[in-house]
Amino acid sequence: MHDFDLVVENGLWFDGTGAEGRMRNLGIRDGLVAEISADPLPVGRDTDVLDARGKWVMPGFVDIHTHYDAEVLVDPLLPESVRHGVTTVVIGNCSLSTVFSTPEECADLFSRVEAIPRQSMLDILDDHRSWTSPSTYVSVLESLPLGPNVAAFIGHSDIRTTVLGMSKATSTRYRPSASELDAMGDMLTESLDAGFLGLSSMTNKLDKIDGKEFRSRSLPSTYSRWRELRFLNRILRDRGRILQSAPTINFHPNIAAFFAESSGLSGRPKLKTSLLSAADSKAYPPIVYLMLAVAPLLNKFAKTDFRWQHLPVPFTVYADGIDLVVFEEFGAGAAALHLQDEVERNELLRNENYRRWFRKNYDDKLSPRIWHRNFYDAVIVASPDASMVGKTFGRLADERGIHPVDAYLDLVVLYGKSLRWRTTIANDRPKYADRLARSSGVHMGFGDAGAHLRNMAFYNYPIRLLKRVHDTGFMKVEHAVHRLTGELAQWFGIDAGHLRLGDRADLVIVDPSGLNASVDGVYEAPIEQFGGISRMVNRNDEAVDATVVAGEVVFRGGRFTAGKNGGKTGRFLRAGAYSRDIDSTEQLIRSAL
Repeated sequence: MHDFDLVVENGLWFDGTGAEGRMRNLGIRDGLVAEISADPLPVGRDTDVLDARGKWVMPGFVDIHTHYDAEVLVDPLLPESVRHGVTTVVIGNCSLSTVFSTPEECADLFSRVEAIPRQSMLDILDDHRSWTSPSTYVSVLESLPLGPNVAAFIGHSDIRTTVLGMSKATSTRYRPSASELDAMGDMLTESLDAGFLGLSSMTNKLDKIDGKEFRSRSLPSTYSRWRELRFLNRILRDRGRILQSAPTINFHPNIAAFFAESSGLSGRPKLKTSLLSAADSKAYPPIVYLMLAVAPLLNKFAKTDFRWQHLPVPFTVYADGIDLVVFEEFGAGAAALHLQDEVERNELLRNENYRRWFRKNYDDKLSPRIWHRNFYDAVIVASPDASMVGKTFGRLADERGIHPVDAYLDLVVLYGKSLRWRTTIANDRPKYADRLARSSGVHMGFGDAGAHLRNMAFYNYPIRLLKRVHDTGFMKVEHAVHRLTGELAQWFGIDAGHLRLGDRADLVIVDPSGLNASVDGVYEAPIEQFGGISRMVNRNDEAVDATVVAGEVVFRGGRFTAGKNGGKTGRFLRAGAYSRDIDSTEQLIRSAL
């Protein structure tokens, strides 16, 4: 045997199974964990060494909900995830993928929903789209110098648009014919054959299309009837693959239909279902009890395989003026976001009839919502008038003797995007955040990496969860590591999330002394690939000592490293494809040494 390529020395090692951490040295050779020993390992002349004394060594984090579909083509290192210890990302969420639809259609589908500059999205796809099928799409991804591993869903809106055309795909009257359903089924089957995890869909009509011709229509998948959804779900169920989706948020909730579809009570196979999103909502605080109870009970008594996705940090969002997706959930807000021209939009915002409409929507406490619609809980963080910074719109309204909506709209008209503010819409109560993070009915995820570039930054949510664990002890460290790594990889059926003998050496070294206040901070950095827009990011380089993918150090001490393989470390992870028998008794015994 030749020398180890990398040795990780003296770290507290967690293998991702939930087992207690142990002091071990790891020897890595040819991208795999070749030795795990309590004794020092030999170091050759060309062996790289990472000293993990006083630090935690664990599998790289698995981020199950990203929208890197365009960014991965132009910056495949995906540095904003890798620098925080993420070594596997899942793309193609929320019914959105770029596999079948034209670049123009993809730009319309993605940009307004995910707050990504439309022209940048279009330019990237025009320049880089060379695939003609799911298998050639996978080949393109595998040809890129990927930093992390990538797994993918196929998007329901993607295949629906391709089969029906955008006009029919977003029509409330049109019903797909049998042949059109078969065509969608063939696309789904072809994607599953290529290794995709399953189908991502969307039934919540909050998300709107960009562009001109079909602007402000909801995403195509939201126009599907359950006949179509059941047809596609049958393919997923028969193949043991996953449905990722979100229920409606309106007076006609469809969540019970998702529960029924997931169930295996009738003797049919269970449908693995991952839904958005378990949260302690400020708009409806009591709903947290439903989130905590429903999935464990269904999985136990209704033979479902159902999980909520959960972001294990306060859900704080930022906005420039009125550019924030939560305004899409009520008529007056959606009407403003429909207008792209600032002069035309400001004319609308000044109109008294429009303001009455906005105030009515704002004061309606019974309508379904994500945003709590409370301008007393919306803090100005930047403004041309510095005296306003730190105040809420509600406080300014009280000072001026006007309605909070009028105070807000006055400032949007006056300052436009120069008015920046934030609010927290969920997960602000530690007691319930802890209970959700421990719940067997949730998955850690929903960070939306690569999307909402000006609105949020949750690239480091795994590190933030570990900080909370370290600070409060509400969960054992090994349990938290398992929730962020092996548990996700096992449920999604991908070869990741573990750090045992024979596993791919995808790992992160976390310094618990660096789990400080900087972990919870948000910053800004330009992203050239999207026209130089200043993106919200996280920076916790004191917490992440190093990130290793396939045995190569890609991030160390706050710097990215070139690596030995032209920068390519990641690979496309096909559903159910493992490099070895992960359940072998020999493996488990050797890992316990």
